[in-house]
Amino acid sequence: MKNYILTLFLFTITLSFAQKKDCLLDFEEKTDSTYIKKTADILIHEKVFGNSKEMIFFSLLNSDGVPMLGLQQIQKSTDFIPVLCFDKNSKVIFQLENGKIISLINSNQENCSSFSFDTETKSNIKVITNYFLFLKDNYEELKKSPISLMRIKFVGESKDIVLKSNLDSELLKTKTSPSNYFVDYLHCVE
Repeated sequence: MKNYILTLFLFTITLSFAQKKDCLLDFEEKTDSTYIKKTADILIHEKVFGNSKEMIFFSLLNSDGVPMLGLQQIQKSTDFIPVLCFDKNSKVIFQLENGKIISLINSNQENCSSFSFDTETKSNIKVITNYFLFLKDNYEELKKSPISLMRIKFVGESKDIVLKSNLDSELLKTKTSPSNYFVDYLHCVE
């Protein structure tokens, strides 16, 4: 009996340390015919250089049992910002710290960045948002290993980003762990 209690106690302690981060949900809706769950946007990348600012956010979405990665890029600059577009060939590719390469494919949305102008700061603002599908053969790997590098394939160009273990946002005054994003949050949409 003592061994049983000791084993249960050790299991409980181990389980409490191994828990993932809490799920911050943006919304969850369940009807007779649909189910949608979306996590809050988390800052993954921030770049401030001169008059230019760039931020990339991730969110996770489960639409009727299909998990997806939401990617949003926001750029603000007093200089010209070229248009970015996603098409059917666009992808997000991750290199994990364990050396594996994981690709997420476009969810068949074709869209380009939207433009607005901030008259107060006289800045151009471009925003692009898209969703990418996980492949069955790579889903489990993302839950096990942190990300070291991300490549976003737009129409006609690619962008490579080294993801940090810890990101202290200069613009949002928040702290995030970009390289552990999937390890911490992928369980939220399962």
